[in-house]
Amino acid sequence: MKYLSEYRNLEDTKKYLKLIEKKVTKPWNIMEICGGQTHGLVKNGILELLPDKVRMIHGPGCPVCVTPLNLIDKAIELIENNVIVCSFGDMIRVPGSKKSLLEAKAEGGDLRILYSPIEAVNIAKENPDKEVVFFAVGFETTAPANALSVLHAEHEGLKNYSILVSHVLVPPAMEAILDDEFCKIDSFLGAGHVCAIMGFQEYYPLAKKYKIPIIITGFEPLDLVQGIYMAICQLEKGVFEVENQYARVVKAEGNRAAIEVINKVFEIGNREWRGIGNIPNSGYRLKKNYINFDAETKFGISNINVPENPDCIAGEVLRGIKKPHQCSQFGKKCTPYNPLGAPMVSSEGACAAYYHFSTNLIKP
Repeated sequence: MKYLSEYRNLEDTKKYLKLIEKKVTKPWNIMEICGGQTHGLVKNGILELLPDKVRMIHGPGCPVCVTPLNLIDKAIELIENNVIVCSFGDMIRVPGSKKSLLEAKAEGGDLRILYSPIEAVNIAKENPDKEVVFFAVGFETTAPANALSVLHAEHEGLKNYSILVSHVLVPPAMEAILDDEFCKIDSFLGAGHVCAIMGFQEYYPLAKKYKIPIIITGFEPLDLVQGIYMAICQLEKGVFEVENQYARVVKAEGNRAAIEVINKVFEIGNREWRGIGNIPNSGYRLKKNYINFDAETKFGISNINVPENPDCIAGEVLRGIKKPHQCSQFGKKCTPYNPLGAPMVSSEGACAAYYHFSTNLIKP
């Protein structure tokens, strides 16, 4: 397949690993933002093949992982109050403070697992006597589809459809990580799918302010090692620029039609990140024109707040301070079958990647 199989080529991947080995002279810490990139690094054994001087740090780029406990509890409260809650499948086993969405379904709640929020709009249309809520989780990548679902429901004149918004934005999270007193990051691999929507203009101020290379990178093995090589080349030269390794998909200006629909429905506001806390201007919320489609407002559930599990170090993992296996509960009290936190159960979670694909402790 064009633009896919070429980037899974073993020989080309090995060539770039050799180039990295030859180029690197100093220790460098590189954070990959996206959980999909983390899984690509771990399951393809790339972490073990990189030189010891190159240390990959796993970032907060899993929207399921950073969805706070209180939002999961809000979704569960809706289910328990006879609301049809619709969600992507990767959210259903993430633990809330007492149970997961899947457990709420097992207790008789009406939880629907969907592939698109437009399906949820259709469910609302087919069930006019029931309230239907779509759990709108994601980074900028899924925001256009969720915004379109609101516009579609408005066009259909539906009063029984709303969304529980948990949209977070990548650049503010990067800045919060860089401002952290424990930050030791020298470069970022930017999330290619986010930039396919939004472009990468927002990264130039970050690269300049923090003197840090940012490489927009794809998800296949060759994408990842090329991105790492580009970062090392900049770091070794003392250059701090934004580069686009994923040029076959990402354009500097992003997808203008997608950005337009996002800006029509959403506005930027503060957002809580699980394990990290509140980051100013780091998420989307519905504009006042569409507040009737906001589930928190509609059902009066905005005041639910719950503490994190004290045994879970998800916050430190998501901020790149610790690796998953450095958690005392990793693979013991916390497994994908009995997770303490979202990174162990999410399909893009760093803890799940280590649990499923790592047979040893990788570069502690």
